[in-house]
Amino acid sequence: MDKPAASWSDAFFVYTRPRVVTMLFLGFAAGLPLLLVFSTMSAWLRELDISRSAIGFFGWIGITYSIKVFWAPIVDRLSLPGLTRSFGKRRAWMLLGQLGIGLGLALMALIDPKAHIYSFAALAVLVAFSSATQDIAIDAYRIEAVEIEYQGAMSANYILGYRLALLVAGAGALYLAELSSWSTAYLCMAGLMLVGVVTVFCIREPEPLPEGEIGILEEEMLGRWQANNPTNMWQRLKRWFSVAVACPFIDFFKRNGRFAWIILLLISLYRMSDITMGIMANPFYLDLGFSKIEIANIGKVFGFFMTIAGSFMGGILVVRYGVFRPMIAGAIMVALTNLLFSWLAVTGPESYGLALVISADNLSGGFANAAFIAYLSGLTNRTYTATQYALFSSLMTLPGKFFSGFSGVIVDAVDYPVFFIYAALMGLPAIYLAIKIKHHHDQVTADDEAAKQIA
Repeated sequence: MDKPAASWSDAFFVYTRPRVVTMLFLGFAAGLPLLLVFSTMSAWLRELDISRSAIGFFGWIGITYSIKVFWAPIVDRLSLPGLTRSFGKRRAWMLLGQLGIGLGLALMALIDPKAHIYSFAALAVLVAFSSATQDIAIDAYRIEAVEIEYQGAMSANYILGYRLALLVAGAGALYLAELSSWSTAYLCMAGLMLVGVVTVFCIREPEPLPEGEIGILEEEMLGRWQANNPTNMWQRLKRWFSVAVACPFIDFFKRNGRFAWIILLLISLYRMSDITMGIMANPFYLDLGFSKIEIANIGKVFGFFMTIAGSFMGGILVVRYGVFRPMIAGAIMVALTNLLFSWLAVTGPESYGLALVISADNLSGGFANAAFIAYLSGLTNRTYTATQYALFSSLMTLPGKFFSGFSGVIVDAVDYPVFFIYAALMGLPAIYLAIKIKHHHDQVTADDEAAKQIA
């Protein structure tokens, strides 16, 4: 999983490769919709005096990102009539997702959320579903577009573009809403999806990955399902299911054995603490007495740079110490920073307090995310990256998104200080599992070294 670091000169020049550069723009297109159906949208709804309990239930819209594994095999294998012939499979699905995002955001801007709350929620679901579909296609493109040694640079540029989009959809949308209206802000965000559309027109479709040894697994599955030579619709469906759905999951469990369940449990719990409290962050700032401009200046702009700094630190420590110790440290940092939110709720609306809390939260989040993405990347089989990574990213957010739906109910029942302590405690299982997985990895490594010495 851990590899020696490249030289500084090699690392610099890899970022000049055209396909690496394009990931900056694809990352921007992927990151733009997220806050617009999450914390930015919750600020809009709270300003309309919609109850915190209702806003909390809107957090369930984010579950769409967490269940994308269910349609990832379709994106991975199914051709879109007309679009696939013109653009290729990956670019076609990217374009379809981007058009769905732009349409959904534009329609959200044109209706009154308070008067048409259910229609507004349905449009937010459309945006989230289209965004999740775009994510699947971009992940597949990223893996297939360049050789494996360039995947680190591809991911780094993607993350930078993604973070820039979060800045635009967070601080930018808040500024526009303050200076004009929320409708204007969302119409502008819909227009910015053209960044992704133009990028899709400019890039080339990647060559398919070679099957290699994985073909043995697929042939075995086709023989077991009696679908080698399909003659009817049922056999063709079995063939598609065995190759597109069954093989990626079987491959993961064959490589990790029974410990695969512990790995999946860690993935599902690692980000539960920060996701659970995330939907309540902007309502918390507003209820505490901060203005939208203060939230934008400190919470978005300053927080953006702290996230980049945290990601940079995490990446450096992964190279220096391997992936496991930074991953454990990240889980501890995320849990502890939730306690700072509880402190801010007690001290009141002081700018220095908001700056401190936001700095710590974004620094720890960026650090933990960098370490955890490095861990997930090492788990993925490159042949099945689209489906397996969709599984990992879905599990990574699903429990947190589910529990975030109850966040408003908890705040109404016990108020903010207790809620943030509760969110911090939810990070304890992730810390324990990360330590357990590190010990397992160390034991396996030691056993392998012992076997080599005996041989």
